[in-house]
Amino acid sequence: MAPSRTSVTSFSTAVITQRNQEDLAKSKTLHGHTFQDNHHQDSFLSKLNKKDRDFQPAVVDKYLDNWKEDRPELETEKDKAQRQTAYKAVANSFYDLATDFYEYGWGTSFHFCRFHPREPFHQAIARHEHYLAANMGIQPHHRVLDIGCGVGGPAREIGHFTGAHITGLNNNDYQIARARRYAVSAGLDKRSDFVKGDFMNMPIDDNSYDACYAIEATVHASTLEGVYGEAYRILKPGGVFGCYEWVMTDKYDPTNADHLRIVRGLEVGNGIAQMLTVKDCLKALKTVGFTIERNEDMGETDDNIKWYYPLQGDIRQANAFWDYLTVLRTTTAGRAATTYMVRTLESLGLVAPGSAKVSTILQTAADSVLEGALLGIFTPMYFFVARKPLTASQ
Repeated sequence: MAPSRTSVTSFSTAVITQRNQEDLAKSKTLHGHTFQDNHHQDSFLSKLNKKDRDFQPAVVDKYLDNWKEDRPELETEKDKAQRQTAYKAVANSFYDLATDFYEYGWGTSFHFCRFHPREPFHQAIARHEHYLAANMGIQPHHRVLDIGCGVGGPAREIGHFTGAHITGLNNNDYQIARARRYAVSAGLDKRSDFVKGDFMNMPIDDNSYDACYAIEATVHASTLEGVYGEAYRILKPGGVFGCYEWVMTDKYDPTNADHLRIVRGLEVGNGIAQMLTVKDCLKALKTVGFTIERNEDMGETDDNIKWYYPLQGDIRQANAFWDYLTVLRTTTAGRAATTYMVRTLESLGLVAPGSAKVSTILQTAADSVLEGALLGIFTPMYFFVARKPLTASQ
């Protein structure tokens, strides 16, 4: 006799619960006392010092094992399929390793943005988030889901900007813990919440949100149809989905060895199972049932200040004192200096083993983003607004 739907659902829920408990235990082991850093008093180097000195090297090595061939053209379809199947573990391990570096070098909103002349860095980051919310038409009475919320930077900013209630969905326990504490500090704990979940299988009821958005997050999915389909499912009829997506542009040539090398750097350096294209993105939206209201590459503009200037190192474009520090940290020289500093401290036993490897991984990421941008084959901000029809016939 076949098992009942209820028994299958109960079994699936039990498996997910067990895996979530295992994830939480691993995260607490890796981060040590930093996981309980209630007031964010720990400095960047203090956080690296408090990582588990036996566990972190193992996490780094297991993460890198997801890419078995140094040369991407030698990778088999089986290798790619295995990495896509492991997408959740790939992304989770990456953010366990990278989050402290991201906050140190960039802030709490883990995304790129466009820049206007004389506009400070963090103001530009906020404007990028406001632009998404405004184009989606988010209202104060809306329930909104942030898909892949990081440590909650965009959720807090969009919450302040719109007055809406924001729920952040995230698969990484360390980031969820930090997002919750930041929300309390910002006075938004009553108008936001953060939940553990896989965005390919969201622990959310059908037709329950007015809007959802993703900012440079759904690139971690195994398939865009999977995550976009879940966004469609949880939205109410007429609900809106807005996104800045990481994709390869039409200039990308999958037979070009240099292009493949850049894609490999993007994947390894950012915890991505497989980079996809603009065409893949638009096809996935239509396949799951969305009506696309607007779509364009926000990185392909005639802006005088390019979105990648902090990585390029044009310090003349910085517009505030703190911007100079950010740009100095994120330039090629600044990234190399950070890696050298971490490597030296690691050799002296002042930070946990594996920290220098993480810094090198992130240096690869930044180099690949910049090279892809300069060639015009990559964008981190393919923007779209899509809507779930009011009725099936629509």
